[in-house]
Amino acid sequence: MTISVNTNASALVALQNLNKTNDNLTGVQERISTGLKVGTAKDNASVWAIAQGQRADIGALGAVKSSLDRAASIADVALAAGATVSDLLNEVKAKVVAAQDPSLDTTSRAAIDNDFKSLLRQISDIVNNAEFDGANILNGSDPSIKFLTNADATSTITLVAKNMSLGGAIITMASTASITTLTNAAAMLSQINTSIANVNAALGELGSRSKEIEAHNTFVSKLSDVLETGVGNLVDADMARESARLQALQVQQQLGVQALSIANSSPQMILNLFKS
Repeated sequence: MTISVNTNASALVALQNLNKTNDNLTGVQERISTGLKVGTAKDNASVWAIAQGQRADIGALGAVKSSLDRAASIADVALAAGATVSDLLNEVKAKVVAAQDPSLDTTSRAAIDNDFKSLLRQISDIVNNAEFDGANILNGSDPSIKFLTNADATSTITLVAKNMSLGGAIITMASTASITTLTNAAAMLSQINTSIANVNAALGELGSRSKEIEAHNTFVSKLSDVLETGVGNLVDADMARESARLQALQVQQQLGVQALSIANSSPQMILNLFKS
């Protein structure tokens, strides 16, 4: 090798190796600080693109889960209100049967009728207040509501409205119904039996749909977790490996500095050639 004061080849090689070590060290430090082995597209373009696509799906599934959570809450409120209505209808039936007692005097029959009307008002109040987040599927104010079930928003699940307002198709008794006479009480018994059957059938349908919503919500949560794990497998750094790599590069950096120092001092040997 030519010994020259103009060109120090050894120093250039040492500097190149030191720069390479510093670059590797910077990469390791970035992976340790972010926890990612693929943090940007320049780290690995294809893996980064795949991970970004999966992150988009995870975000969309979060919106789906929010939609299903709202559906579950609306259904739960409706079921709770419907169960109370069913219990009240059982009490109404007891009043209707009691009103068919031919031995009752006018005062007693009027008292039973007052209780009967009070129960109807309670039913109406419960139905009108069975609301969650502005939605009420029991009083006829809202139609059947559709909720998201997939990340592409191409599939939905429907929560079917059940109008339990008085005088409707489910509860056939009108809000003005009365049992002040034997004839009215006898006619009302048929309506109350039909209403009880209708309400229980409607609650059965709501319960089945609520269970379906709950099951799908659980699936969406699991799917989101699986996708998140998959993204982690693609881009997460192995911290144990990076820790070991960091220590090795720090040693290489120190040795590189020493090598560069030695290479830079080699031209000093030329002075020895010219000593007398």
